[in-house]
Amino acid sequence: MKQFKESIYKLVIETSTNLPPDVRRALARTMEKENPTTQAGLALQTIAVNVDMACETVAPICQDTGMPTFEIHCPVGANQIVMKQAIREAIAEATKNGKLRPNSVDSLTGKNSGNNLGEGTPVIHFEQWEKDEIDVRLVLKGGGCENKNIQYSLPAELPNLGRADRSLEGVRKAIMHAVWQAQGHGCSVGALGVGIGGDRTTSYALAKQQLFRTLDDINPNAELATLEAKILEDANKLGIGTMGFGGESTLIGCKIGANNRLPASFFVSVAYDCWAFRRLGIVLDPATGAIKHWLYKDETPSVKMAKTSGLPVTGREVRLTTPISEAQIRQLKVGDVVLLNGLLHMGRDMIHHHLMTHDSPVDLNGGVIYHCGPVALKKDGKWTIGAAGPTTSSREEPYQADIIKKFGVRAVVGKGGMGAKTLAGLKESGAVYLNAIGGAAQFYTKCITDVQGVDFLEEFGVPEAMWHIVVKDFPAIVTMDSHGNSLHADVEKASAQELKKFAEVTV
Repeated sequence: MKQFKESIYKLVIETSTNLPPDVRRALARTMEKENPTTQAGLALQTIAVNVDMACETVAPICQDTGMPTFEIHCPVGANQIVMKQAIREAIAEATKNGKLRPNSVDSLTGKNSGNNLGEGTPVIHFEQWEKDEIDVRLVLKGGGCENKNIQYSLPAELPNLGRADRSLEGVRKAIMHAVWQAQGHGCSVGALGVGIGGDRTTSYALAKQQLFRTLDDINPNAELATLEAKILEDANKLGIGTMGFGGESTLIGCKIGANNRLPASFFVSVAYDCWAFRRLGIVLDPATGAIKHWLYKDETPSVKMAKTSGLPVTGREVRLTTPISEAQIRQLKVGDVVLLNGLLHMGRDMIHHHLMTHDSPVDLNGGVIYHCGPVALKKDGKWTIGAAGPTTSSREEPYQADIIKKFGVRAVVGKGGMGAKTLAGLKESGAVYLNAIGGAAQFYTKCITDVQGVDFLEEFGVPEAMWHIVVKDFPAIVTMDSHGNSLHADVEKASAQELKKFAEVTV
């Protein structure tokens, strides 16, 4: 199978850079429902532009290219050892070429392997079948949505929904709670894979397998088909909306599978995936490894999603250039659209932990911290950023208020919002939280005009290093201001009230 590695490489590239048609159709329907003048509408327009840019430039849709997970069916006698090695080589090559971000981190040392290879990575599941062909399916699911996965052991008492019993009605309550707890942290609008039954491990595996179904298929089990449709209808009434900004649409799909279980256990596992639902597949000739045809993919070229090549400027945007004064920040309020210019500093989990007990390598007074782990490549001695969307900010909640106060930071950019401690810190120090659109890695990359340097690259690896970038007209929305207001807290509270309305709905 001389062409097997090349075929896998093509699959990885296409999955990272181009959404499948069923996801595109679901996003298009969502855009039609949403008022384009709202924050959710603006977010969806940004998503559409980003999808087009990624496809045209063959660049990662989202900077978090996730944990590559392969599901492979092969004929009896196929050499799985050889195939596994070829997959590893293709993954390393795609990482080297900037199509995947290096995401494999040693759990004990914290060291990034740099090539997406390591113990347990990538994830490869083989299964034999009697067909004379090889079926390879790949899903790239990022850490932000992976962190919103959740598992329930029924019966259970659920906030706003009451008791969830060991029944389809209890399953429905668990799934609705899963949608609510995700809010905008998983880059809604999202899709769910749900596994009922099994043990703790196989239940989660079943949930993730559901993500290999197309969004517009119909479950062959009539009861589960009814439940899938019900969840999709009800979840979109919660008002969580795109990126958690509020709005008409929160989910684009819900797929449910069921396995037998132990008498003492009743697990409901939910695998949450974001709007950047990167899932494709190929069918290969078992003799040569060449691609016979693609799965989840039309033969015609992808049609553009966005109606324009960029976002319209209304003239009401607030332009800010770093360093920013406290007086400028105090004038901002929730809902304002800001265009950032000047120097930004990328920093996420490792950087925040480090800065708690160390000085910063650069002056952060009046500056902006961008929660981002980019895709970055060095060519001819110069760093370039290949993908640079925001990461989930809630992970920095234990540190953010202290770092803002310690270093005089005026703005934090991320996605999903932050909590009460950070909100109090913004008010005390005179800073704001700016929400960028999760997954829109190419859209924001085009705002970067220069990479001035990087710190802690050797220590922390590409995603966790402290990158210093210059941006022009980088758009973001004020969702937490310096006066104690938080759009995220408001949406969470309002959606909780909506969730209560579904406590007694019968499947």
